[in-house]
Amino acid sequence: MAEMYDLGIIGGGPAGYTAALHARSEGLSVVLFEKEKLGGVCLNRGCIPTKTILHCAEVYNELKNCTDLGIDVENCSLNFEKIIEHKEKTTEKLRRGLELAIKNAGITLVNSEAFLLNDKQIEAEDSVYNCKKIISAVGSEPRDIKGLEFDHEFILNSDDILNLRELPKSILIIGSGAIGVEWARILSTFDVDVTVVEAANNILPVADVEISKRLERIFKQKKIKFYTSTTVKKIQDKVLYLSSGDEISVEKILLAVGRKPCTDKKLGGVTYIGDDCGEIQLAHYAIKQAVSEIKGIKFDRNLIPAVVYGCPEIAWVGKREQDLDGEDYKKSTMLISALGKSHCDNCSEGIIKLLSQNDKIVGAHIISKEASALIQQILIAMQNNISVEKLKEICFAHPTYSEGIFESLFKL
Repeated sequence: MAEMYDLGIIGGGPAGYTAALHARSEGLSVVLFEKEKLGGVCLNRGCIPTKTILHCAEVYNELKNCTDLGIDVENCSLNFEKIIEHKEKTTEKLRRGLELAIKNAGITLVNSEAFLLNDKQIEAEDSVYNCKKIISAVGSEPRDIKGLEFDHEFILNSDDILNLRELPKSILIIGSGAIGVEWARILSTFDVDVTVVEAANNILPVADVEISKRLERIFKQKKIKFYTSTTVKKIQDKVLYLSSGDEISVEKILLAVGRKPCTDKKLGGVTYIGDDCGEIQLAHYAIKQAVSEIKGIKFDRNLIPAVVYGCPEIAWVGKREQDLDGEDYKKSTMLISALGKSHCDNCSEGIIKLLSQNDKIVGAHIISKEASALIQQILIAMQNNISVEKLKEICFAHPTYSEGIFESLFKL
């Protein structure tokens, strides 16, 4: 008789491996199926490799512009092949650590494609695994558009762009979500001619409108060309015909219009988490879902922070100003350039924007160096329902970016 596992998990990304590790800490027997590499999209084809390359771009940019800081760097050049090698070494090192954690936890790992037979059985490698409970966390895949299907040579997806071995001279990025914005920043820093096309009225349309407008200003400063309220009507002989009437010829296209869950039809009795559940497609949301599922620790799905990386970072949580249309609220905005630390770091572009109702912060929107850390400070206050007046009692260190939050509180 086949062994019975307490929990079977299909998919070894952030949702799957987090659920597996926490289940083992609870003493459950776990079998984890992963047909490719542990870590899922985030570790292998998303967050980690992209941020590794982004860091290289930031270092390169600083070296190119450090003369005013009293530092002269001769013959500063870019070796993209070595950057890709560094990216691959970083992901491999982290993956090895994850594989060791899975092994040491006593989780049975099956490196094979797995199929649901029912809500209690999984088939893989011609074997059937019996499970008291099954979690599907098979992730998502890049979404394409009719007429703009990926050919992986000219029209690329977010997987393809990470596999480039040499930089194109020019690229058009369709979509300005996190993927589109981050790659626009990376490639423009590497001296690629970048154009962004966005169907919505603003760049980064999921963000607060004021943040989007600020980002558009940064794009102009970085000489990243962009079109809003614009779509690609057709492509002919590598020429893109835009709805604006413009015609653009580029070497590559990156289609960055989001991702879709890998599972179309859900099976009753199976729990779906991570990107596969079709909700918020963020690794930290997937991790919180996994912890909630195994440990029963609740979390507020309306308070999930979003971060777009680069210099400066962009981060937000809670309500946007456009979400409060017609409601009574207070707003404070503060320029990052008012903070001494920003000038010390030679990174003074950005803004802190807080929204409050009834003496409680309901939304925070930041463009700043360290924005990914700053947003957590505000989120802790929001999650714990701490009033604006109470937050004013906290002593913020100087000089820091955090003290910008302190100053912003007094404008509410």
